[in-house]
Amino acid sequence: VQLQASGGGLVQTGGSLRLSCAASGRAVSRMVMGWFRQAPGKEREFVAAIKPYPSYTDSVKGRFTISRDNAKNTLSLQMNNLRPEDTAVYYCAAGSGIILSAMSTGAAYNFWGQETLVTVSS
Repeated sequence: VQLQASGGGLVQTGGSLRLSCAASGRAVSRMVMGWFRQAPGKEREFVAAIKPYPSYTDSVKGRFTISRDNAKNTLSLQMNNLRPEDTAVYYCAAGSGIILSAMSTGAAYNFWGQETLVTVSS
């Protein structure tokens, strides 16, 4: 599976961005798909995942919405009310056989896309 992420950019605090991830090479409808991010000087962290139901890290609940279109093999992350602490490189990921308790664990995912940079200015 190849994953292509897009949609990053520069936005002011309170603004919105929509990240997209297109999967190719294999249908991902039965996989968990998720978003992770890594801020400068920090470790990679879980943001959100979906399979069909969504899961979010606490810091983005109520601001971010993850969705998927299995017919188009795509994953999206709508990010509203962005904050400077959301600044990071974002990665989409997909994996098979991931149990609910492991959806926030990066090591559980088999496939990773390239990064897309999100910068939120204060």
